[in-house]
Amino acid sequence: MSPARQPSTFRFGEFEVSLRSGELRKAGRIVRVQQQPLRLLRVLVEHSGEVVTRDELRNRLWPGEDFGDFDQAVNAAVAKLRSALGDSADNPQFIETIPKLGYRFMPEVIREYPETDEVLESTESDASHPEPLKSPAAPYPGRSIRKMGIVVWILMAAVLLVAAGFATWKFRGGIHKGGRIESLAVLPLDNLSGDASQDYFAEGMTDELITDLAQIRALRVISRTSSGIYRGARKSLPQIAHDLNVDAVVEGSVVKSGDRVRITAQLIRASTDEHLWAQSYEGDIRDSIGLQNKVARTIAEQIRIELTPQEQQGLHRARSVDPGAYENYLRGRASWNERTTDGLEHAVSYFNQAIAKDPNYAQAYSGLADTYALLGDWQYAAMTTKEALPKAKTAATKAIELDQTLSEAHTSLAFTLDGFDWDLQRAGQEFQRAIELNPGYATAHHWYSWHLALFGKYEEAIAEMRKAQTLDPLSPIINADLAELLTIAHQEDESIQQSQKTIDANPDFAMAHNQLAQAYLAKRLPDKAIPELRKAIDLSRGNAACTANLARAYIATGERDKAISLLNGLKKRSRPGFSFAAELAVIYAALGDKDEAIRWVEIGADEKFNPGVLIRPGFDPLRSDPRFKAVLRRIGLPQ
Repeated sequence: MSPARQPSTFRFGEFEVSLRSGELRKAGRIVRVQQQPLRLLRVLVEHSGEVVTRDELRNRLWPGEDFGDFDQAVNAAVAKLRSALGDSADNPQFIETIPKLGYRFMPEVIREYPETDEVLESTESDASHPEPLKSPAAPYPGRSIRKMGIVVWILMAAVLLVAAGFATWKFRGGIHKGGRIESLAVLPLDNLSGDASQDYFAEGMTDELITDLAQIRALRVISRTSSGIYRGARKSLPQIAHDLNVDAVVEGSVVKSGDRVRITAQLIRASTDEHLWAQSYEGDIRDSIGLQNKVARTIAEQIRIELTPQEQQGLHRARSVDPGAYENYLRGRASWNERTTDGLEHAVSYFNQAIAKDPNYAQAYSGLADTYALLGDWQYAAMTTKEALPKAKTAATKAIELDQTLSEAHTSLAFTLDGFDWDLQRAGQEFQRAIELNPGYATAHHWYSWHLALFGKYEEAIAEMRKAQTLDPLSPIINADLAELLTIAHQEDESIQQSQKTIDANPDFAMAHNQLAQAYLAKRLPDKAIPELRKAIDLSRGNAACTANLARAYIATGERDKAISLLNGLKKRSRPGFSFAAELAVIYAALGDKDEAIRWVEIGADEKFNPGVLIRPGFDPLRSDPRFKAVLRRIGLPQ
């Protein structure tokens, strides 16, 4: 008998694979890679220089696989592994594809062994031959174990019992050793279907999981806008967690095949990159919402968050959904998240298709309401306010009729009540209901902030916007809107600092430059405002609000001819129902022509413009005019 030694580390080039910690490192820094690709890497490095066939990989890593197509699964795992190593299929340095056979790991691999060897009894012939590939059910034994005495078996059983006890302590009690987990980010779930056309499904499942977790009041969950930018990023998890200011990270994958779906998720403590929990859930696509609920409930259990009865009910609430309707809904959300006019128009189509297949699908109506709300908003202006907001209101109302617990639907309804019906009291109630149902929904806090500002409650509005910022710290629009609120509240210096931070992170975001310019104008620094506004107009392709502010800046520097040229340009761009009334009014106010300014304010009110425009500093010259006060009274705003 000769002892069979188990290596603890495999090294190749700058990389190392630690079998003890289950980590891949490059030059000492952790490289993010999921568990299955990491298992694949271990198999390949164990047999470096040899061809490992696809059949051998299937026997070891996907034994008895009856879910989906094995070829797709291994292709996806190899692709993710190559991405982690910085390798190329066309010009490989690490993993060579042997057509119709398998793969070969190309670099020389150095094996390192622990100082105290764990020796398994084996024959000399066994030690002289490579280990055959095995299923992961036997966790990489090194060499086949033979002639093991009953005493050894008893000792092994004892060790397993101790290990099981330790694992129970670790996951149920010891999880808090590194401190209580009160905030987390869900990173984009990877699509392991091996089909890029299924990316929308993984994106949609990510959104749904975030929504489920955000219902938990005691847990701060980062919105998709901020966590989504880390798709494919090579930052370490501790660095991502630092950027987002969270205690833990959830990452995982989704595999969809036909009408079957499998979700794999793992919870990782951010400060130590320690894996706290991992589990897979598989079921029919009709039960996808139930699977997401299970993941969210289990995470809450693992971090010992005490759920309220309402939260428990929310995480147990799941209905069977028509697979076709569900797919259209997820495609709609993916298109909505693009935040482009084309994306929003595609979203309308997808949500309507989902509703046609399942007329009682409340979330599809909620998605439709969110989409119409944005289509009629000034940022996209793809539909007139009179066209878009009634449709948003109808869809939101229907969603609430079908399911009164949908926070998104209450938020969309509140938006339309504020911006179109001017039913401000009811809008406030809907915003509060939305936040009660889902305190982690950043958009509810974001839009409620503007609702509070309508009543001059600037301190409360700023506090609410900061809540939205903590939930979505990397959102360009939330950060820019915080700067604008600070200007409206006459905190110009703080507004300038906020805008500069936003521009540092998003140099090509037009509204950040626009808000910085507004603060400069409030401080009577038009020379500083002009270059910012020119950039904003260039980046936004002629946004009307930015153009009106540039005209105001020219007026402040005495360049009235330039301002009037911009004014006439906006008039030419006007169309029925979209006359840019607020923008024209603010330019006339800056020119000192109160009569014409008031006339355009009244036209805007007839067209049902969003009353939020009237609290901007550009309208300050009109506030003492009785005609302006009459418009405020008509809308329901304080005098």
